[in-house]
Amino acid sequence: MRSVPEAHEIFDVATEALLEAPVRPEFRVEQAPSPQRLAPRSFTLTAEAIEGSGSHAVGSLSDSATGRFVILHDPDGVDEWEGSYRIVIFARCDVEPELLSDPLVHEVAWSWVTEALDDRPIAQLGGTVTISSGTSFGTMAERPGDGLVEIRASWTPIADSSSETHTQEIVGALTEHMRVWIDILAKLAGLPPVPPGVSTLAGYRTHQS
Repeated sequence: MRSVPEAHEIFDVATEALLEAPVRPEFRVEQAPSPQRLAPRSFTLTAEAIEGSGSHAVGSLSDSATGRFVILHDPDGVDEWEGSYRIVIFARCDVEPELLSDPLVHEVAWSWVTEALDDRPIAQLGGTVTISSGTSFGTMAERPGDGLVEIRASWTPIADSSSETHTQEIVGALTEHMRVWIDILAKLAGLPPVPPGVSTLAGYRTHQS
């Protein structure tokens, strides 16, 4: 009789699956060292736009788009999380300074997070949107201004990891939340959504800490 897998075994299976999951071909995704003190187990991916991939932000190249995706796991659960898993994401991209003059730019950027998570069971969603811009003066006055949008968010995916029958549920849930992160980064970079039924490509290079 096969025993029920331990929580750490489910975590390992789920994170290994992420290394094979397809993502948009405009991004290069790699495994990176993970934070060691936030939870007993963690897993991290980073993403960056591939130069010359044809991705564009509104009016400018989106080759600056970068992001980070972190899975934290505590088998005993964390009250503040309302679960045993926590997703933490970061996405940033250079944009034209003119776009930052919109008084609703913070709300619009945050809506990309909530829309990407729509219809997915989550708890304790929170985050920040940071907008910054720069203007050159003096001998550098002719240099065009620059702008930057950063999105940070975290949430708890709702999935039952208590038995072997739910291992694939955890794998599927974490894979979907990784795609949410990529969707948010793509939106920030000004990329069009991938039409239903269109395949994406996997392009990972692992980096073990």
